[in-house]
Amino acid sequence: MTGPGNQPELRTLSYTQAELDAMSKEDLLLLYKSSGCQDLKWPLALRYVGLVKSIALQVRGIYSSFAQVDDIINEGVLALVGAVDKFDPDKGIKFETFVSKRIRGAVIDLARRQDWVPRSVRRKAREIDQASVELFAELGRYPTDEEIAGRLGITQDQYQEDLANSSLCNILSLDSIFDDPEQGGMDVPDSGSVGRPEDSLLRRELLDTLTEGITSLRENEQLVVSLYYKKNLSMKEIAQVMEVSEPRISQIHSRAIQKLKLYMNRYINGEA
Repeated sequence: MTGPGNQPELRTLSYTQAELDAMSKEDLLLLYKSSGCQDLKWPLALRYVGLVKSIALQVRGIYSSFAQVDDIINEGVLALVGAVDKFDPDKGIKFETFVSKRIRGAVIDLARRQDWVPRSVRRKAREIDQASVELFAELGRYPTDEEIAGRLGITQDQYQEDLANSSLCNILSLDSIFDDPEQGGMDVPDSGSVGRPEDSLLRRELLDTLTEGITSLRENEQLVVSLYYKKNLSMKEIAQVMEVSEPRISQIHSRAIQKLKLYMNRYINGEA
């Protein structure tokens, strides 16, 4: 049934609060998408606050001085509310998958705006990246930790500490590969939007290349990437799963992202 202007009739008053509470998240989402009733948006968004908190704690665990969890959650909730309107159930994509990307993007934007990473950490992260790129070009393979430490003129212990501290920098710079063309990156078409056929092909090609890059990682690096990005576990939770220290997980994570950046840069520059 439609209302004035052939718009879907708003059916909020047809349901009691008890009836809405009894609905599953999926049913409430479909009800909102079919009715367009703005009164349902926040009740729906609140059903997914747990997902926002999970991602907030996950990102907060990367670097101890990055923002307050409440600030991160606020950014994530705003991204969640905006994603509700953009989500298209007919695309065959799970809402959790669709919205997780946007929540993570909002948190990354917050990190960029607030510049929570100290200059010294940024400088060391750039030095590590530069050494990795140079050695990769010279050796034709991923350099070892020992080789990178040697190029930097520091001990392996110092390198591992610097690598762990650069986790957030690595996430930001990997993200910039995809969304900052001015920095040599590419704008990846959104899987949830309707675009040109060539956009879909570009996205598929980029994702295939990224998948190839992930399969080239060591087994423990693949596991950390999977637990962090697919399972949304925090560094602390991953450390418990893998029975190693949290700083060690940060090191493995940074090394994996560093390798993926090298892999994707080769693709973007037409070298792979």
